[in-house]
Amino acid sequence: MRSRYTAFVTMNEPYLLTTWHASKRPQSVPLDRATRWLGLKIVEAVATGAKTGEVEFIARCRVGGGSAARLHERSRFVREGGRWFYVDGDHDAA
Repeated sequence: MRSRYTAFVTMNEPYLLTTWHASKRPQSVPLDRATRWLGLKIVEAVATGAKTGEVEFIARCRVGGGSAARLHERSRFVREGGRWFYVDGDHDAA
C-alpha cells in the first residue's frame, strides 16, 4: 500500500498499473499534476485469507486550487507469485 501511495505522489503510472491485479487493471490511471499529496495513514492491515488481505487507509491531499481533500478506502489485495496486487477498494470506509 505504501509503495502505491508513493507511486501516486511521484506520478509513476507504470508502477501503479503493474501492481494492479490483471482482473481489474484499467488501461490508464488518471493522475492530476495539480494534486499535492500530503500524507498517508494506515488505519488497519489484515490478512483475510492465506493469499488475500485488506488495508484501510486515509490519504490526504490538496487539489487544484488548494482545497483539502482526503481519500478513505478499504483496499483489497491478493498475493500471486510472491507479490501483492491491488484488486479494488471501498471508498469512505467506516
